[in-house]
Amino acid sequence: MMNLVALCALGAERALSNELKKLNLRVHESNHGKVRFSADLPGLYHALMGLRTADRVLLEVARFSAVDFDQLFEGVKSVPWESYLHRGASVVVEKVRSSRSRLSAVTSIQSVAHKALAERLCGAWQVDRLNEDEQSAEVRLYVDKDQVDLLLDLSGEPLFKRGYRTEGGAAPLRETTAASILLLSGWKRKFPLYDPFCGSGTIALEAALYAWNAAPGLGRSFALSRLAIADSHIEQQVRQELRSQVDFNRTIRIYGSDTDGRAVSIAQSNARRSYEIATGAPPLRGIRADRPEEYSGAGGVSIPLPRFRVQRMEEARPSDPEGFIITNPPYGQRLGNLEDAEKTYQAMGRLAEHFSGWKLVVITDHPGFESHFGYAADSMREITNGAIRSYLYTYERLGSKADVHRRGT
Repeated sequence: MMNLVALCALGAERALSNELKKLNLRVHESNHGKVRFSADLPGLYHALMGLRTADRVLLEVARFSAVDFDQLFEGVKSVPWESYLHRGASVVVEKVRSSRSRLSAVTSIQSVAHKALAERLCGAWQVDRLNEDEQSAEVRLYVDKDQVDLLLDLSGEPLFKRGYRTEGGAAPLRETTAASILLLSGWKRKFPLYDPFCGSGTIALEAALYAWNAAPGLGRSFALSRLAIADSHIEQQVRQELRSQVDFNRTIRIYGSDTDGRAVSIAQSNARRSYEIATGAPPLRGIRADRPEEYSGAGGVSIPLPRFRVQRMEEARPSDPEGFIITNPPYGQRLGNLEDAEKTYQAMGRLAEHFSGWKLVVITDHPGFESHFGYAADSMREITNGAIRSYLYTYERLGSKADVHRRGT
């Protein structure tokens, strides 16, 4: 069994831990945007392809104490790096973090670690220096309370890069953050889902992949494949297993709207690519010209995709008496105009009127969202979207407590 670390947004640790448990992987520890777990190689491939909320998966190659650079050097050098890397591979100490430790100079830590790693590999491979022509492996080193964690990256490109989004809107929401919000919201496939500020469609598309039971990493490769511990046969087996679990026969009612026509067009294109990723191939008969939200699959069967349209949020009306609104309204910090963002939050009060009975989940970087929206949330949690500290506001049932929670009355 391998000791592994999955990284996620701060605030999404519970969602990630639950995902790992559903993959029958043992979770050891969860805190500060990290979840430690263990897996064999098939389990690792399941994690890389199947986790929706993880930004990276790292292999823990060593943990040791170091209070000075000599101990750091010896600790790094003692790792059998030649067992993880192919002969002639290049390697870089990509990221170093230190907190509450006597070793605190990040640049010096990085330099000493790389020197120790190079000395070990040069000795094992009997070469004078490491190949620097092509980067094939990345090492991360975290020091906390004089405890060193040496980690080997298995992801390559961050896992939020699913492959379906080639263009983003002005303020893109990470796919993994969108998936975290979705799972934390408690949304189920039987309920309709609507995003009134869909942008390039990330929330709706993550919901579709979840509804189809499609693993989000089916359309991409991983840094693991470049390491000596990889097994292409096992990888192919897991990939085929996950593809066999995709189910397009499930009815989905997933909608998104935006006032930006170009963003809606991008969302529609992203929806088509998400389908292709889930199946591993383009549709047999292409997109229906009369209904761009549907694919014509095998036997001419129409496969519904999330539906996107150009529409103002105030014009939206519910399709059902119950459902979920999950949305990422314009960020003042990211879009540059806090006053405009606050006016948008105020206008969102219409959702409480028109979508009475629906659950509302909002992610924003504005800590005063409730006062502008006009209603107090039933719950709020902090979560990060990339480097941005954000807040997740949940309203369990719009309209049910309007008289009690309405601000300023």
